[in-house]
Amino acid sequence: MSSGNDRTFVLKNCTCVTATDTFLSDLCIRGGLITGIGTDLTGDDVYDVNYRVVTPGGVDAHCHIEQPADDGGRQTVDDFPSATAAAAHGGTTTIIPFALQQRGQRLLDAIRRYTTQVESRSYVDYGIHSIITDTCNGNTVKDIPEAIKMGYPSFKIYMTYDSLRMNDYDILSLIEVISEHGGLAMIHAENADCISWMTDRLLSRGLKAPICHALSRPPLVEREAAYRAIVLSELAMAPILLVHVSGGKTIDVIRDAKLSGKPVFSETCPQYLLLTSADLGNETEHNGGEKYVCSPPPRDKESQESLWNAMRTGDINIVSSDHVAFNYEKGDKIQDDFSTVPNGVPGLETRLPLLYTYGVQANKITLNKFVDLTATTPAKIYGLYPKKGTIAIGSDADLVVWDERNSVISFADLHQKVNYTPYEGVPLRVWPAIVILRGKIIISDRSIRKTYGGAFVQRKGLVLPSY
Repeated sequence: MSSGNDRTFVLKNCTCVTATDTFLSDLCIRGGLITGIGTDLTGDDVYDVNYRVVTPGGVDAHCHIEQPADDGGRQTVDDFPSATAAAAHGGTTTIIPFALQQRGQRLLDAIRRYTTQVESRSYVDYGIHSIITDTCNGNTVKDIPEAIKMGYPSFKIYMTYDSLRMNDYDILSLIEVISEHGGLAMIHAENADCISWMTDRLLSRGLKAPICHALSRPPLVEREAAYRAIVLSELAMAPILLVHVSGGKTIDVIRDAKLSGKPVFSETCPQYLLLTSADLGNETEHNGGEKYVCSPPPRDKESQESLWNAMRTGDINIVSSDHVAFNYEKGDKIQDDFSTVPNGVPGLETRLPLLYTYGVQANKITLNKFVDLTATTPAKIYGLYPKKGTIAIGSDADLVVWDERNSVISFADLHQKVNYTPYEGVPLRVWPAIVILRGKIIISDRSIRKTYGGAFVQRKGLVLPSY
């Protein structure tokens, strides 16, 4: 089966699913683009998918790859070859990782360095966000317009972590200029001082087990920071996107903002839909609870239901993995003290199969909403649409053909470099059978083409949902 740029490649008998429609069709592909949608299409190479579901390739708009983790030189475990191989096997054809600005570093220098780091090492297409950690005496504000012109229109800002956090004055200054030049600010909303106070109290009582990570970051520290971020957004008249929302009362804050017409958007992740704080163990035992340490932490079943409902109503706009990979071993994920466990869980490869199985097939969301949350709306919000995120004539031929089959997640079967998955033993009912990137088959029968076919996608024209 060939799909070279000089030949036409036809997928026959597809059950095509977009964010708004489901229809039976053939798809004609040429030059990396979808060039025909209809019946009885012919081409140089024809493959019959026998009415299986075909969706746009997933867009994972939040993943951390080859990112420095501390001042000692450590970085996240997955490199671009391993992370993008995992993404491809899981049906994701476009990722947007982060260029981290080190304190004292010019923002444009961080972007250029990271872009060079990725080149010719990715199996899937990619854009790049920036993480802003330093105003650099006003130079960061000067760099933002140029970064947006260069195709890097999204910027993450932290309200927590001592090495990353920005104060409210600087957040206002940053989101104002980002908005003025057509970009979007992504906010990690947790109250840093509340977390520090809670952490000190727990440690003073000798409580160090992984569950204390969740106890030190109760839902109200996310709720307060989310509300404050929305106030800053309103004051600066700038849109924001709240990343990795964990549920509960934070959803209420977001819903109220949206009902008031504020340009506030939100993201959640599979860990908040499927894991709970109980996975972290209890106050006296570790028992592998470090595997589930991420920020915000997983909550409870009630929060999970709040998130599923918010996805149905549009109060949650996108679902990303927030893939952060640290090995489960002593000195890395395994620590004696919860406050030193590196935050984050791996999830690039499992994001789409988990959401399909526990969302669509559990009747919590429709298949169209699945496409909307994981491909179409992230492509729109981050300036990739309609090149990415849909099945339409003229769009990139990024496609996933799905198999309905029972399996169980096992670390041994995944393609990431990190040595565990938080979803070990979790049953699945679907998995990508064929994954196509710009008209070329990159995954077939769980096997990947051994070429780095991924390319940088310059992003522009953000399409923010109505509010």
